[in-house]
Amino acid sequence: MNRTLDPADWSPLRSLGHQMLDDIFDHLASLREQPAWQPMPAAVRAALREPLPRDAQGPDAAYADFLENVLPYRNGNLGPRFWGWVQGNGTPVGMLADFLASAMNPHLAGFDHAPALVEQQVIDWLVELMGMPSGASGVLTSGGTVANLIGLAVARQAKCGFDVREDGMQSEHPLLTVYCSTEAHGWARRAMEVLGLGNRALRRVAVDAELRMDVDALREAIAADRAKGARPICVIATAGTVNTGAIDDLVRIANLCAEENLWFHVDGAFGALARLAPSLADRVRGMERADSLAFDLHKWGYLPFEVGCALVRDPELHKATFELKGRYLDPTDRGVIAGGLPFAERGLELTRGFKALKVWMSFKAHGVDAIAELIEQNVAQAAYLAKRIEEHPELALTAPVALNVVCFRYVPGDDAANREILMRVQEEGIAVPSSTVAGGHYSIRCAITNHRSRLEDFDLLVEAVVRIGRSL
Repeated sequence: MNRTLDPADWSPLRSLGHQMLDDIFDHLASLREQPAWQPMPAAVRAALREPLPRDAQGPDAAYADFLENVLPYRNGNLGPRFWGWVQGNGTPVGMLADFLASAMNPHLAGFDHAPALVEQQVIDWLVELMGMPSGASGVLTSGGTVANLIGLAVARQAKCGFDVREDGMQSEHPLLTVYCSTEAHGWARRAMEVLGLGNRALRRVAVDAELRMDVDALREAIAADRAKGARPICVIATAGTVNTGAIDDLVRIANLCAEENLWFHVDGAFGALARLAPSLADRVRGMERADSLAFDLHKWGYLPFEVGCALVRDPELHKATFELKGRYLDPTDRGVIAGGLPFAERGLELTRGFKALKVWMSFKAHGVDAIAELIEQNVAQAAYLAKRIEEHPELALTAPVALNVVCFRYVPGDDAANREILMRVQEEGIAVPSSTVAGGHYSIRCAITNHRSRLEDFDLLVEAVVRIGRSL
């Protein structure tokens, strides 16, 4: 009756912990010398398909397996030449904060403890940074998909015109319609399906030459739906599309939502953080008028996975969307549960980890201005890469560079050749761009949210693309 998972003697595990810390710092310090990515050998794949370990192997053996079969075969997002998808690199301070958060292991539904105050402080800071009114509500999430889902759920609650929590979507009510651009992220369809609104109620609005939502077409779509007896409830604007980084005209869309009494939601997954940089803030002007806003700090906040954020202008509406009573959760005036479980009333999760600590520690350790300067640096790097491409006779941009995403192709090659170039750039360990279709062509895509990148990394990419293209 006295078993535990703590060691009988802490000394060996303490030594192993120190070794882990030394090894991981060595790994991080040598990222520039490591391949950007490397394929896993068959032997590694086989080693990671082992039988269930019913008997103890010991922490030393488990760690040895990690060093040999896991650490060398990451997807590359730690390294300086990772621009494939919008993924942050993480930081040493963020890593250490995650270690401390895991060591504390607090439950962040609420409760009367310091971690809850840290999360609320982080939310208040983010409200201020995003220009939303003091007192706006917020919650940290696993990422943009859940943060956006929360925003859309509050929109449904606010604008549906009936008691959706009691009646659900199976009773007789008008079709509730939501609007986004054809460039919007796939979360929108998933959220519509999960919320019972359905894909058929998601209106994809055409984009203009800059790949931004066509606001005139949006106005026409809303009018057409109203004429058919549908009930428009929400417009989803995007601050930084996943394909090209395009930013919708947030001011015009905010004005239209005010005129039409629609919920204004902004998906700012990575682009919202441009507001931190004085030279870039005007590009997302109008975002501060959002009824709800979603963004990720593990993208352009450079933090380790996972930490996203949903902000809602009206805290009462936010709470009304998710509040749920349970006798075993009743708040008290004193004791551990004094003050209740406020974060559990702002989203889907009751059980929540201490995501806020890495945000809190990073803001304090580095200062928000340093993060803003890195965001400006990434945008300048995108402009530099675009200039290199435009000046090279064998390369061409395939989409406007609105912010930090650069889409291009090797001109003498067809789509198949450009696909092969991308695969070889990755497999040779040179860099990790990804792909998209832009301008009607298969394109190599660089989404630059990397605090470790230098200008010479982009020179290396250009040289490799041309070299491989010529070899084909």
